[in-house]
Amino acid sequence: MKIAKSNLSFNSFFAGIGGFDLALERHGFQPQMHCEINAYCQKILKKNWPNTALEKDITTLGPASIPDANLWCGGFPCQDVSVARGSKPRHGLKGKNSGLFFPFAELIEKKKPRVLLIENVLGLLSSHNGQDFRIVLETLSSMGYSISWRVMNSRYFGSPQSRPRVFICAFHDNARAAVSTLYENAVGSKPANQRAGFLNSSECTVTGAKVAEVAYCLAATSGRHTGTDWSRTYVSYDSDVRRLTPVECEGLQGFPPGWTELSKTEAIDVADMDTPRYQALGNAVSVPVASWIGKRLKTELQRRTRPDITDPTVEFADFKASRTRHMKLSDLHMSTKANGSYLKWQSGGLVIGDDCWDIPAPQAPSQPIHKKLIDVIEKRHPETKYYLSPNAAAGILRRVNSQNRTLFEPMHSALERLIDKSSV
Repeated sequence: MKIAKSNLSFNSFFAGIGGFDLALERHGFQPQMHCEINAYCQKILKKNWPNTALEKDITTLGPASIPDANLWCGGFPCQDVSVARGSKPRHGLKGKNSGLFFPFAELIEKKKPRVLLIENVLGLLSSHNGQDFRIVLETLSSMGYSISWRVMNSRYFGSPQSRPRVFICAFHDNARAAVSTLYENAVGSKPANQRAGFLNSSECTVTGAKVAEVAYCLAATSGRHTGTDWSRTYVSYDSDVRRLTPVECEGLQGFPPGWTELSKTEAIDVADMDTPRYQALGNAVSVPVASWIGKRLKTELQRRTRPDITDPTVEFADFKASRTRHMKLSDLHMSTKANGSYLKWQSGGLVIGDDCWDIPAPQAPSQPIHKKLIDVIEKRHPETKYYLSPNAAAGILRRVNSQNRTLFEPMHSALERLIDKSSV
């Protein structure tokens, strides 16, 4: 399948609900194809891009079915590399989910798009003692790509949520463009007292709702209350506490209100339509971060050819730091490291051929964009199903006390009053 050539055309793999797509469209990029296996996410994609081709399964997708496009973007599934698995083993790239990187890579090798833009969880850097990330870098490098990566936190890009993610940009013909897409000429900012955002309070003057300035990372959960998860973001009132609504979660991820809502005729067969909305939003790419990257990527794609680089420490501010490491990818195989020792990747870097530089890259741009959680909280009281029961409140307090944690003070007080209210 071929299309008319466009410098800003893109194909979206593991598209989810279209976080990359929405961000890129805002800068003039044109989607040619979505590939997404989840039935609910497919409906969201068709709702918002009814005229874009939709493929369902990357394992059966042939190169002839993929439209020509300058850019391929996506985030291959993170479940097998995520540290959020707790005590469960991480299968890494050998797992059935994260292992989908390999059919993705096979399609890349056959079609050779000029640019790749990939997002994944922090656990990708440490999975299998760091060897999984080496495999990703080495695989793309062997195809002729120069690759930059950087951990970027959405809380510094206009989303009131602490969501650090690894972003990878690879160019087939220009290492300079790969670096310039993720790094500025100025040094990235290193905001102080980051914990304060989880403890400082903001209040809605309409409803009396109180929340911290910054939300915890939105997870791909059902949204139900178990009484065991204190490290989720809640909305507190005088004597009530509730979870975030799907619309508020949309705001956290940078989507417009109602982005994940389906009509009754479109809805899938589930007991509660909130569940797939929460799960899809928890898996989504942060739109504000993707938009920041997309703006810079557009500049690079439209720029006249510049001399390429061979050493980023000469030209890029974040790479001039004394903690920059220069390594050879071929020296980093597990088989060549004594006792399979741990390969600790830093939060940013660049690969050109067999040369690899990594750095402790700041998670914020040089000019951070701050937004408060209260800005996405609905100015109404939602349905009662979103509110915690006294039993759930008691469970959260037990867990907090047993772990000697500090809870957001308005929430702590509201939980205590909720329990007291139920005993009257």
